[in-house]
Amino acid sequence: MLITHTIATTLVIAVIIPIIYLITNEFIRSQARIPKLPGPRGLPVIGNLWDIRTNAAETYRQWARKYGDVYQIQLGNIPVVLVNSASAAKKIFSNQAITSRPEFYTFHKVLSNTAGTTIGTSPYSDSLKRRRKGAASALNRPSVQSYVEHLDVETRDFIKELLEYGKGGERPVDPMPMIQRLSLSLALTLNWGVRMDSQKSDLFHEITHVEEEISRFRSTTGNLQDYVPLLRMNPINLHSAKARDARDRRSRYLDDLNAELDGRMAAGKYSPCIQANVINDKDAKLNQEELTSISLTMLSGGLDTITTQVAWFCGLLANRPDIQDKALKEIRKFYSDKQPLCDPKDDQQCAYIVALVRESLRYFTVLRLALPKVNIKDIVYNNVVIPKGSIIFLNSWACNMDDKIWSDPEVFRPERFLEQPDAPMFSYGMGYRMCAGSLLANREVYLTYMRLLNSFRVQKHDEVETDPIKGNADPTSLVAMPKPYRALFVPREPEVLDSAIKESRTAEEVHGRLPMTSVKTKSLLMLTVVCMIADCCKSQSIIPS
Repeated sequence: MLITHTIATTLVIAVIIPIIYLITNEFIRSQARIPKLPGPRGLPVIGNLWDIRTNAAETYRQWARKYGDVYQIQLGNIPVVLVNSASAAKKIFSNQAITSRPEFYTFHKVLSNTAGTTIGTSPYSDSLKRRRKGAASALNRPSVQSYVEHLDVETRDFIKELLEYGKGGERPVDPMPMIQRLSLSLALTLNWGVRMDSQKSDLFHEITHVEEEISRFRSTTGNLQDYVPLLRMNPINLHSAKARDARDRRSRYLDDLNAELDGRMAAGKYSPCIQANVINDKDAKLNQEELTSISLTMLSGGLDTITTQVAWFCGLLANRPDIQDKALKEIRKFYSDKQPLCDPKDDQQCAYIVALVRESLRYFTVLRLALPKVNIKDIVYNNVVIPKGSIIFLNSWACNMDDKIWSDPEVFRPERFLEQPDAPMFSYGMGYRMCAGSLLANREVYLTYMRLLNSFRVQKHDEVETDPIKGNADPTSLVAMPKPYRALFVPREPEVLDSAIKESRTAEEVHGRLPMTSVKTKSLLMLTVVCMIADCCKSQSIIPS
C-alpha cells in the first residue's frame, strides 16, 4: 500500500511540476514582451526558435509583410526586436543609444572565455572604445593605402594558384581554398607580419577549420542553449564541449603566432604590422587581451565574409558569361589584354567593377543577420518605447532586398548602383557598430575582381546554384556560404598571364618579402586527428548527438 502511494505521489509530482513550470514560464514570457510592438509569440518555452531554425533572415523578411518593418519575436523567453527595412534601419540605428552587444552563453561564456571576443561581438565598455580606436587607426583610408603592396602580393598569388591548380584552364577546381589562403595570408600579414603562401600548410587547414567552427557558434539561431537555459544542465553537453575544443585550438595558434612575433621583435627581424606597432607604441593603452581582440577581428572578418563573398561571385560568373563580357569591356577602358594583373594602386577607378562589387555584396549578403545590438537607453520608434537592454537584430538581408529602394531586388544587376550610386547598402551593418574594415574589404574585393575577370574566363563545370537562398550550404550558420562547386578558370592570354606573374614575383624578390609563418603544428595536427575520430564515431552513432 505504501509503495503504491509513493508511486502515485511521484507520478503526480512528475506531472504537476512541468505544468507549473510551463504556466510560470508563459507568464514570464508574456511579461517580457515589449508593449504595443506586434510579432509572433511562437511555442511555449522555445518561442519562435522552431520557426527560424533554417534561413532565419528570409523567414524574418517574410514575417515583415504581416507584422510590419519592425516587430518582435521571442527566442525562448527573450524578446528580440527585428528591423527589416532600409527606412526603419535608418531611423533606429542612427540612434546613439544602440552601442552595445548582448552576451550569449555559448559564444561569450564558453567559447570566448580565454582568448576573448572580437570587437564586433564585445559589449560596450571602455575597453571596447580603446579597441575600436586602435582598429580604426589601422583601417582608415591612409592605412588601407599603405596595405596596397600586400593586396598586390596576395591577389597575385590567388591568380597564380587558379592558373596552376587549374592546369591552365584544363582542370576544374574548387576556388574556395585559394580564396581562403588569400584572406588568411592578408590577415596574418597585417596582424603579425608573416605570410601564408600555401594552402598545403597544416596551419592553414587548422585555422580555416577552427574559424569556420567558431563562426557557427556565433550564429544567433544555432545555439538553443543560449535561449533555453534548461539545456545547459545536460551533463553530456556535446555542444559546449565542441565550443571548448574550438576555443582551445584557437588559443594555441594565437599564442604561437604571438610568440613567433615576440621572437622576431627581440631579434630585430620583424616587419611592421598592427601587433608590433601597438607593442612599440608607448602611448598605447591596449593590454594583450585587447590586442588579441583586434587580431581576432581581422582574422574572423576576412575568413567569414570576404572568403565567402568571393566564392559566391566565382560561382555566379560560371553561370553568367554576360556579366563577364560586360565587365571585361569596362576593364579594357583602363587596361589592355597585355595587363592581366592590372595596377594594384588602382583605387577603384573602374565604375562598373565598383558597381559589381556593391551588387555582389548586396545580392549575396554574407552576414544576413548583422551581429545583434543592445540599446543602453530607452529609444522610441513610431510611438513604441523599446526599453533599455533590448536585443535588436538588423536584418541586413531584408534591407538589401527592400522593394521600396529597388524595383527588382531579387535580380543580380550591377547597373543599379550606376543608376543610384548613393543607394544604401547594409552588408557591413549600420550605425556605431558597423564593420570598421569596410574600406579594406572593398579595396580587396575590387582588386580581386579586376584581376580575376581580366585574367580568366570562368566556365561552368559543375551545376552551380547561385540563388542566395537555394544555394546556401548551411542555412543555420551565421555566414551564408555557397555549396561546394568546381569551375574552369581559362586564361584569356595564357602566355601573357604567365609572364606577368613571373615578372611580378621577380620584382617582389628584388624588393624583399615578408617571412612565412613558421608556427609548428604537431599539437594542432593531433587535435585535428582526435576531432576527425570523434566525428567519425558520431556518424556511426557511437557518440550520442
